[in-house]
Amino acid sequence: MTDEEQKQTPLSSRVKDIEQYFTKHLGMNVSFDIGVRKLRVMDTHIHIYYVTGLCDSQIVSEIIEELLHLNENEKHGASEVKAAIHNRLVHQQVTPVKTYDEAADEVLSGLIFVAIDGRTEGFAIDVRNYPGRSPEEPDTEKVVRGSRDGFTENIIENTAMTRRRIRDERLRFQMMQIGERSKTDVCIAYLEDVADEERIRIIRNKLDTIDIDGLPMSDKTVEEFLVNQGYNPFPLVRYTERPDVASSHLLEGHVLVFVDTSPSVIITPTTFFHHVQHAEEFRQVPTMGAFYRWIRFFGMIASLLLTPLWFLFVLDPSLLAEELGFIGPSEATNIPIVAQLLLADFGIDLMRMAAIHTPAPLSTAMGLIAAVLIGQIAIEVGLFTNEVILYVAVAAIGSFATPSYELGVANKIARLIFIISVFFFQVPGLVIALTVFVLFLASIRSLETPYLWPLLPFNPKALWHVLMRVTVPLSNTRPSIVKPRNRKSQPVK
Repeated sequence: MTDEEQKQTPLSSRVKDIEQYFTKHLGMNVSFDIGVRKLRVMDTHIHIYYVTGLCDSQIVSEIIEELLHLNENEKHGASEVKAAIHNRLVHQQVTPVKTYDEAADEVLSGLIFVAIDGRTEGFAIDVRNYPGRSPEEPDTEKVVRGSRDGFTENIIENTAMTRRRIRDERLRFQMMQIGERSKTDVCIAYLEDVADEERIRIIRNKLDTIDIDGLPMSDKTVEEFLVNQGYNPFPLVRYTERPDVASSHLLEGHVLVFVDTSPSVIITPTTFFHHVQHAEEFRQVPTMGAFYRWIRFFGMIASLLLTPLWFLFVLDPSLLAEELGFIGPSEATNIPIVAQLLLADFGIDLMRMAAIHTPAPLSTAMGLIAAVLIGQIAIEVGLFTNEVILYVAVAAIGSFATPSYELGVANKIARLIFIISVFFFQVPGLVIALTVFVLFLASIRSLETPYLWPLLPFNPKALWHVLMRVTVPLSNTRPSIVKPRNRKSQPVK
């Protein structure tokens, strides 16, 4: 019998055979963390298999203690051993296990497996206690007011934080395992009476067809199987680490994908305009929410067009009105302006990456070096002009103000293309590049969803909700782009 055939075969009724399987296939007695606790209960051999570090030792000890209490009761016959043991497993989640493969998967997932001599069926008990951090506010999605909890690397905690916000009997969490070797837990979340059935089916089928050794990069690997990203830099799904944001999208009719070991949740389907909204806008009064949203829009537009437009005016000063004649370098430089812009952009990215990898005690020194030494000295020696540093810095601030980190990076690539187009073709180059940019975005479809909705195809009511922060009582319909089965979010009772 091959190893694959043995995995699918039913469990042996002899615990010695099960022990041999765990020794051969899971490396028991070689890997220190895979172990077995052998007991004798009611003259029956009991084996409990576990992985050290993934189980709650206190609960396991309580289960063993309860099983040993059975030896004090001599009334049970041999035929009642299985029922007596099942009754003494003090845990809310006990499931039967019938195959070797299922037993191995449960143990490697952090559950314990109880094998009973003379029985071809064991029990899996969910006593998982994964190592990890406590829920805390995500660094990239901070708000002034609002909850301070955030998703962690534990998928069980993440689904629980979502369930806490949506106590609806129609909320569904469908769990599956992906990866032949990693067997990573992946969960699809949706509201049964709201989410589009066809989209749920598409996502489930895409996940079912993933054939890979493992998911070491967790959610990002899953994303690349879900959507045909290719070399398109613009994000086709939205990530969030905030349970309140995830719950809001569930109520709108979106389908979410949780991946174990990742604190980010994948939101599908999403459009370009899903990436320009931030939780802070909904934690303030509508007027201030709209004000903050427009500031973010201004920052995004600046990150895309500020440096290309300034460079265009430098190349062709006749485009400027007399009142704006001060724009542009006042002195000739040894290094071409286009080279300065590109070098400054690449330099900011280099400093950002250096800051990420700089230990916290040295981060202040890193900031001083970047801001004072490099910037000021580069201007003094003539490497950069003052205006180049100014406009590149403003564009960088606009990128950081973009709510979606992925969208901010994609906009940076578009900005570099605009600068190169202006350098070669000036006004026609910028016009053509902008036209191609809009056409490219309009051609993108994420899970059959138009990327520029509600602008293309045009939906005035939905576009108004994008441009302005509308009060919750007036937001009584779900967005049509998710094809909700129930359009009303506030049904009349």
